[in-house]
Amino acid sequence: MQGLQKEYTDKGVAWLSIDSSAPGEEGNYPAEKLNEIAAQDGSARTALLLDPAGDVGRLYGAKTTPDMYIIDPKGILVYKGAIDNKRSTDLADVKTATNYVKGALDAVMAGKTVPTTATQPYGCSVKYASK
Repeated sequence: MQGLQKEYTDKGVAWLSIDSSAPGEEGNYPAEKLNEIAAQDGSARTALLLDPAGDVGRLYGAKTTPDMYIIDPKGILVYKGAIDNKRSTDLADVKTATNYVKGALDAVMAGKTVPTTATQPYGCSVKYASK
């Protein structure tokens, strides 16, 4: 994901990372720690939104991390779901996966229709605050 993030932020795409983990739950850190983790991971993010109440995550229906959303320049949600079609972090699997996010971003940037608009995300569950 970091390579994809760098490739598209270099092309002017705003890549917003949202942390909807509740205080005291896995994944909830102060901004400084999240920036440190991002630097270690080689992240090229352009912005971080801390959402400890989970309002934004719930608004979009995020269930897992990562759960990817692409909003086109008109403000329309054109893709939501998994980054790719392989539930693996193995580099060999990643190289042969169908990358839905890349396909959607390429389509949007070319002014074309996004080929796949929704998929089932996979990953760790988002640890929302109780409401």
